[in-house]
Amino acid sequence: MIDDRPVLLETRGRSLHITLNRPRAINALTHTMVRLIDEALTAAERDGTVTSVVLTGAGERGLCAGGDIRALHDDTRAGGRASLDFWRDEYRLNARIARFPMPYVALMDGIVMGGGVGVSAHGSLRIVTERSRVAMPETVIGFVPDVGGTHLLAAAPGELGTHLALTGRAVGAADALLCGLADHYVPARRLPELTEALAASVTAEEVARTVRGFAEEPSTAEPGELAAQRDWIDACYATDSVEEIVRRLEGTVASASASTAHAAADVVAELGGRSPLALKVTLAAVRRAARLGSLEAVLDQEFRVSARTREEPDFVEGVRARIIDKDGSPHWKPATLAEVDDSTVARFFAPLGPDEPELGLAPGATATGTA
Repeated sequence: MIDDRPVLLETRGRSLHITLNRPRAINALTHTMVRLIDEALTAAERDGTVTSVVLTGAGERGLCAGGDIRALHDDTRAGGRASLDFWRDEYRLNARIARFPMPYVALMDGIVMGGGVGVSAHGSLRIVTERSRVAMPETVIGFVPDVGGTHLLAAAPGELGTHLALTGRAVGAADALLCGLADHYVPARRLPELTEALAASVTAEEVARTVRGFAEEPSTAEPGELAAQRDWIDACYATDSVEEIVRRLEGTVASASASTAHAAADVVAELGGRSPLALKVTLAAVRRAARLGSLEAVLDQEFRVSARTREEPDFVEGVRARIIDKDGSPHWKPATLAEVDDSTVARFFAPLGPDEPELGLAPGATATGTA
């Protein structure tokens, strides 16, 4: 009999296994799933026999493809508030995972995107495999990286995080490790053996030692790309202007070696298809996240930004074009970078006002803003 519960819980020895169980949707997160994960973490903390939590995804395609985008689209289009309630609980869960008092082992096998990054990449032990594809692809649908993604990407070496935030590109194991989105590489075939070993690990030190014992260097058959591209990526993205980034990329296309020019040209084409508004807000969000420091402060900022996206047409239009109609031809408003002024971008980061409480995770945060 197939168990259709969206989150499965099983205690194996000293580990509590949390399995996201919507394989047909690549385990996309619903509000119910967020609540169930949070309840499971509470149960783990209260159970004196559990010494680690292990997060996995059902099926062969991936850990989690993100939030339930169709549901968020439908709610936003209808002017509802279910998406706000979802984000509020989701971001609180992201913060809780980052501060969880026992090892939280995330098996980031296969597709790990958006909300999937939020429930895995804030964990204490993050494992990728040769099948991993990790991304914050929000700009593709006219949205802005959230779930603490701007915090993670702002901390990546040089401008690699800016590059990934704006393009929404997915990376494999080697690049995920380079960018600080994961800690260890373990071949997918060894994950069952690893989970068995974790079941017998009693202390946090034993859990970490067990994971290290299975870790390997990523296979040369799946080499990373970003380390070799650091020079031109850092040079092109080291500015606070999306227009200037595009100009520098175009200059690289005109003057660099053939391979570098080709790579930069691909980025120019990708950015040309993204929402101009989402690009500018995303760049500002990553820069601000670097200055804010704590994950909680960044999540507070991201909640403001996510709430503001509901007031603009690009998120609904992006989901329509990419996921619902799949015509690949979104009609962004505004249509060009030049039409997105600084005051429009700044509004995304302003306090929400009395009608919508702030997330309020950071110390000193209040219902109406950050002290």
